[in-house]
Amino acid sequence: MAYTTINKPNTQMNTVIYSGDDVDGRAITTGFQTDWTWIKRRNATNSHIISDIVRGATYKLDSSEATAQVNNYDGGHLESFTSTGFTLGAGGINSGHTNATGGTYVSWNWKAGGTASSNTDGSITSSVSANTTSGFSIVTFTGTGANATVGHGLGSVPKMIIIKGYSNTPNWQVYHASYGNTGGGQLNLANAFSADGMFQNTTPTNSVFSLGTSGNVNGSGQTMVAYCFADVKGFSKFGSYVGNGNADGTFVYTGFKPAFVLLKQSTSTTQWFMLDNKRNTYNVVNDRLRPDTSDAGSTSLDFMDFTSNGFKMRGTYNGYNVSGGTYIYMAFAENPLVGTNNVPATAR
Repeated sequence: MAYTTINKPNTQMNTVIYSGDDVDGRAITTGFQTDWTWIKRRNATNSHIISDIVRGATYKLDSSEATAQVNNYDGGHLESFTSTGFTLGAGGINSGHTNATGGTYVSWNWKAGGTASSNTDGSITSSVSANTTSGFSIVTFTGTGANATVGHGLGSVPKMIIIKGYSNTPNWQVYHASYGNTGGGQLNLANAFSADGMFQNTTPTNSVFSLGTSGNVNGSGQTMVAYCFADVKGFSKFGSYVGNGNADGTFVYTGFKPAFVLLKQSTSTTQWFMLDNKRNTYNVVNDRLRPDTSDAGSTSLDFMDFTSNGFKMRGTYNGYNVSGGTYIYMAFAENPLVGTNNVPATAR
């Protein structure tokens, strides 16, 4: 029996690195209809640029800030999503964020379901672009300030949800199944996860997720966006591990060779980290960026190896492998361990 039906993960999620040229309308090819992209300049302290097809390509959010979305960010924005990727603006005072000459960039890209559809599964009607094959959906809705449910369109239970109010300035809120339904963390902050009641102490179902009354997730009259992720065998994994404080670090089994990993110690105030297979094409994987800061990339620490079936820690820093520390992660595949084509993944 095949291990996964997604033989080519880069048709659903793909990391692309590029150099800026300050040309308006610059086309970036991801290899598929891109519905969500997250861009960061690697060699300077520019903002993260997060855009999706439901809010509109020209609207940007920044994972390191609690700010509201900005439209047409004076050169530092997307102009459009295309059938093969996206196009960039340039020429403005903010073009350094996405396409400046001399800038080196990384974009992390996901395929959702294209144009959004109305979803009435929850007590709040939502607009949903869902990819049930890859377990990813983009959801927008207007908060009520009262306990509520929201339809996510996945047809399976989300294991991670990232929520941001985009018409106002709440923190980015993160639900992760490994922490549980009593609360979560903030993507733009290094704070430990906490039992804050944001998700009504209720685990998501295969049709809806639950929200409490907090303005961070359900502000009355505020427009919100939620990025929802479900486990897909051999393609994506949302789990946790415990650090061992040793250079021969903890091994985390995912069932695939990773292409992208985002992680955070949930039990302490430490940074978030993002790693991928394009900035590091061989082990050790240590070219890291942080969603909670605009800092440039850094390779000053040994970090992890990507293996054929997971990732293994290679350092002792408390941000990823302190003894007894609990860490949550999201990971996406470069290659499944075995697909329907019966081709096994190989080590790096």
